[in-house]
Amino acid sequence: MTEQEPAANADPKPSTARRNALGRAFFLLITVACFTYLYFRLQGAASREGMTLLAYMADVFANVQWVPWLLLMMGYSCFFFLIDTLVVTRALNWFVVRIRYRDILPIRASAYIISVFNEQIGKGAMAYYLNRRDGAPGWEVTSVMLFIMFCEFFYLLLWATMGYFFSSSVLPDVFVMIPYIAVGAAVVFVLWNLYFSGVLLPGNQFKERKLLHAFRRARFRHYLMFFLLRSPALLAAVFVYSMALNLFGVEATFLGLLGFLPVIFFAASVPTPMRAAAITLWVVLFPENEGQMAAFGFVQHNFFILFNALIGLLFWKRAQRELFGPVGSRPAA
Repeated sequence: MTEQEPAANADPKPSTARRNALGRAFFLLITVACFTYLYFRLQGAASREGMTLLAYMADVFANVQWVPWLLLMMGYSCFFFLIDTLVVTRALNWFVVRIRYRDILPIRASAYIISVFNEQIGKGAMAYYLNRRDGAPGWEVTSVMLFIMFCEFFYLLLWATMGYFFSSSVLPDVFVMIPYIAVGAAVVFVLWNLYFSGVLLPGNQFKERKLLHAFRRARFRHYLMFFLLRSPALLAAVFVYSMALNLFGVEATFLGLLGFLPVIFFAASVPTPMRAAAITLWVVLFPENEGQMAAFGFVQHNFFILFNALIGLLFWKRAQRELFGPVGSRPAA
């Protein structure tokens, strides 16, 4: 080894740190912009009511039916956890390792604790956990997490498109772009699959990377199965969110919300603190109920994240035992 090698190897680290810092700064600016917008919208709503902002928001929170809302959200969070774990289990079985549903429960639940801060890091923790406990190749498990994230985009877009056709009459004019975006995404999806099946650019080696393992093995039936397995969670969310809105004093229907919710879930995936982008979108989409929608967005999204983390705590001891026990150890059958 020469003396110059360490210096050469050190170059990528500052570059990565700079990119991470720029990313954090970018999302911080989005967060500041969102909360600034919310402040002026809510201040305006309070002024129209002849109230201070604090009194206006206190009145909004005082009129929420909290007990039915809490029971509704607890039930939905548990249902989502079961569906989410099922999707992860099936994807791992398709592409990497045979593993039981009940053995994925503790790591999926524990990852929710980390996801309070960052969803992507939570998925990375799952890859590390499965590599240590089950000996699953780390890169291949990570590729499954990427596959799930990739499918989430198309799954939400497909439901947004169906929601548009069911409820276009009550949606803002800008939603007319959704079918066009869906057509463009469909073209990308077809080209993506033709590439990984070897039909398009068969000599290109990029697809051979370990990180793309799941995409090389994926067939159309896997994408279809992902959509079918994941959809009960979305349909349940539309029902729960429409009920919850009524408990916040805002009239909402299942079909009306079907067009809105997939788009709001896109905003919720933006890594802004306290899901600021999603909260802001609720206010933008329901401008006649600024206070109720700001309160609803803040409580709804953040309760969901925190309650999922509480579910993770129930499995934390088992997760620690499996993670820090002997390498490669698996739960008894």
